[in-house]
Amino acid sequence: MPWKHNHRIIAIGRAWVSDDNIKYPAQWVKMSDTAKAAAGLVWEDPPASEAPYDNRFYWGRKTDGTLIEKALADVNAVDDDGKAIIDDDGKQMVTLGLKSIAIARIKIEAASLLAPYDWYVVRKAETDKAIPSDVSTYRAAVRTSCANIETAINAVDTHAKFMALYDTPVDSNGEPTGVAPINDWPDEI
Repeated sequence: MPWKHNHRIIAIGRAWVSDDNIKYPAQWVKMSDTAKAAAGLVWEDPPASEAPYDNRFYWGRKTDGTLIEKALADVNAVDDDGKAIIDDDGKQMVTLGLKSIAIARIKIEAASLLAPYDWYVVRKAETDKAIPSDVSTYRAAVRTSCANIETAINAVDTHAKFMALYDTPVDSNGEPTGVAPINDWPDEI
């Protein structure tokens, strides 16, 4: 939450004037805690409903601060009365769940990793010239990684397990020891 002076929010990075008509520069945030207190500044923690959250996994917070999870599975779209929302083709609209969105993203990632080497495949089809073995090996590894990541996504059955796919493993010193399962791609050639 913000710094306040007599219940007035003081914006970080902006100059301000106290109730005693003392002017403070835009860099006031660099003042010591003692100087801030002497200027009448008070920090207020945000209410639970305004605490930060990771919008990859949550819609927001309820007024009591409880996080509102995004659905793992696809959900049929309905209006406020619970009636199906129908698209122009007469089909019920669907709100994609976290799993569907993640799978679509990893397929896009796989395509972008394969794209620089697609010309080898086209050349092979047009001229019968062999694809270098390191390129074939890499392309196969990308497809395998994509399938493994998709399997991992489909295997999760809780919100916490889904979020864990994005966690980079670390050692006891907090140093990364690998990559997050959602990003487990082969090294580029």
